[in-house]
Amino acid sequence: MTEPLLPGTARALEVLLAEAQRRGRLPSVVAGVVRDGQPAWCGARGRAVRAGEQSRGTADTQYKIGSVTKTMTAALVLLARERGELALGDPLVRYVPDAPFPDATLRSLLSHSAGLSAEPAGEWWERSRGGDWTALATAHEGARPVLEPGGQFHYTNLGFGLLGEVAARVSGQGWWEALQEQVLTPLGMTRTSYHHQAPHAEGFAVDALTDELVPEPLPDTGAMAPAGQLWSTVTDLATWLRALVDPAASVLSEQTLRELRTPLAGAPEDRSGTSWGLGVHVVRDRGRVLVGHGGSMPGFVCGAEIDVDSRVGAVVLSNGAYGLGDLTRRLLQATLEHEPALGAEWQPASQVPDDARDVLGTWHWGHAPSRIRWTGGELVLEPVGGSGRLMAFRHAGPDTWVGTRAYLTGETLRPVRRSDGSVSHLEAATFVYTRVPYDPQAPIPGGAPGR
Repeated sequence: MTEPLLPGTARALEVLLAEAQRRGRLPSVVAGVVRDGQPAWCGARGRAVRAGEQSRGTADTQYKIGSVTKTMTAALVLLARERGELALGDPLVRYVPDAPFPDATLRSLLSHSAGLSAEPAGEWWERSRGGDWTALATAHEGARPVLEPGGQFHYTNLGFGLLGEVAARVSGQGWWEALQEQVLTPLGMTRTSYHHQAPHAEGFAVDALTDELVPEPLPDTGAMAPAGQLWSTVTDLATWLRALVDPAASVLSEQTLRELRTPLAGAPEDRSGTSWGLGVHVVRDRGRVLVGHGGSMPGFVCGAEIDVDSRVGAVVLSNGAYGLGDLTRRLLQATLEHEPALGAEWQPASQVPDDARDVLGTWHWGHAPSRIRWTGGELVLEPVGGSGRLMAFRHAGPDTWVGTRAYLTGETLRPVRRSDGSVSHLEAATFVYTRVPYDPQAPIPGGAPGR
């Protein structure tokens, strides 16, 4: 069990929650702050969880989570990629031959950059009973993207209906069955379901003039379910947020989680620092990286977001159709400001590879000095004096190091040795690093200046 928030922090969050519920006219709202995958604080306001009843929601009350469902659909696709069943650069038609928009790549669909329409053709899908895959594909036969593929971010619910079918085809089972088996059950998310399970909230709109509650329908969205069908709780979404950033608590690998939060698409008018990775939004905020997703379906609105470094997150669930605003972000920011996370403890190195020892120390790229040291299980190349690129490399074999950070990510760094085994210079992507500036004994591209 994680430690609860301090009383002062909890009080500040309660004030934010109370203000948002009153201002947004939310029938009921429950919120939680997540640490170590568990709620460290949970609050609730409003008592209209169900029609004709007066009770508050709890961390175990189900609400419909709308587009947060997309993050789980993305995980299914990424798991299939980890198993070698698909590649993100592949076109949709490779896995779903009868799909519309056959040339759209899986990566562009996950990052909302395929240029597809925001909504599927036909009736308002969120308030209508959904058809099967054949009906969805037929409705878009011959359709074209509304924007140039890859040109910019354009949010598409339709794209995740298509991705759900990809996950179903490669798994050989339905999208929901695959999600249960591959994601929810391994993570212990027993309160996340396709249809609501008691205790659950009912969805409402609020009359604009009378403040009366207006019940909203809860249809089965059929083939569009991968875009927004699911129900969940604060407790289950606490588990899910941790799974988006902590490989030790995830069904996805560390490398996949890094890709998940790598910005791939953005909108030219955005001024918030928000971009989109693989099924999640990515926000640069006050020196932090936040990942998550919002969600809305008729009668429900929610948010889930977590700080990558501290693994502190916030979840907000409500059964109002609108009015939540930026409460999720405000709860997360307030928690991080009131109770900054402690960084990981420094630990002495237990083992240094032999071929790392003689590349440690000062090196020069031209006249610019940098220092290589062994820390955190990697070679870290950092500028002397603080001006320049900081890069890191993991051991990939004898005298072979592969970049894990910044400019030389994925590139290979190799020490070049003299006949006596000593290191003459380092080479990486045509860069040559020498022990002294422009060492005349090293093969400087273009020759050393002045020689």
